[in-house]
Amino acid sequence: SAAAVAGCEASLALGSGTGGSIRQPASLCGVVGLKPTYGRVSRYGLIAYASSLDQIGPFGRDVTDCAFLLNAIAGHDPYDTTCNNLPVPDYTANLTPDVSVKGLRIGVPKEFFGEGVTSEVASLVQAAIAKLVQLGATAEECSLPATEYALASYYIIAPAECSSNLARFDGVKYGLRSTELAGHIGLTEKTRDEGFGDEVKQRIMIGTYTLSAGYYDAFYKRAQQARTLILRDYITAFEKYDVLLTPTSPTPAFKVGEKADPLAMKLADICTIPVNMAGLPALSLPCGFVDGLPVGLQIIGKAFDEATILRTAFAYEQATTWHSQRASLEE
Repeated sequence: SAAAVAGCEASLALGSGTGGSIRQPASLCGVVGLKPTYGRVSRYGLIAYASSLDQIGPFGRDVTDCAFLLNAIAGHDPYDTTCNNLPVPDYTANLTPDVSVKGLRIGVPKEFFGEGVTSEVASLVQAAIAKLVQLGATAEECSLPATEYALASYYIIAPAECSSNLARFDGVKYGLRSTELAGHIGLTEKTRDEGFGDEVKQRIMIGTYTLSAGYYDAFYKRAQQARTLILRDYITAFEKYDVLLTPTSPTPAFKVGEKADPLAMKLADICTIPVNMAGLPALSLPCGFVDGLPVGLQIIGKAFDEATILRTAFAYEQATTWHSQRASLEE
């Protein structure tokens, strides 16, 4: 979806994010991507991967595009029991030429600038923060100490939910069905073997393991406890700040085939996973380039306060030209 918007093959697009799959592609493709608050947008019709983490959100070439699409998709849906029925504001209302961030309180979590984040990415994000300060906001370093547990707990909770959700794809009720019939059990095994890729199978196996007797308390229960600590950190931070600013991805976009290490790929979500674990809204927008490749700024907001995120992003966008520039496709 992000590539389609970046390549002008679509003006707007939808994506689904469990641990960063809206903001990460937006960052790497140089477009704007917004993951709304969990429950702000209906998940009805989405193939569930991890039901407590999944969320649908918009991609656009600029902030206004994302706000426009969010207006269309946000709101209560009786077909999704996790969908909140809070009133939906007009997300484009404050995106005007006289937009102001004067008095906006910005927190900069130090945990998001540690190991793995390249110096070039960190410098561009700090420059973006300085630009917002120049526009009238205030910024200071803060701490979200439970962030260190996010990656490990995510890769326990998400596969556990995945193993439960994808159990419905058994070749009987709907979807793909293997043509090699060998009884009910054989049909299910063959259908899943043909229909699921290696990565999906791996996550199902991990999830089944963590939910099994003897391991539930040791892994899954502790991961959920860590998740609670992560959420509490954000609640505390937002008592003092209006938004939190971080890198979206710890590195610039990489070339196709350049990264083959699955672990390294998973670590790339280190800046986005904590937000999904807390169920909060966050947006990625372009804030520069490294060697011609896009870098994204992540703006995290309070639950159901997408309006402040969009206003902050729009003010930055109006003061810079990064959103109108495109990545170099040359070697």
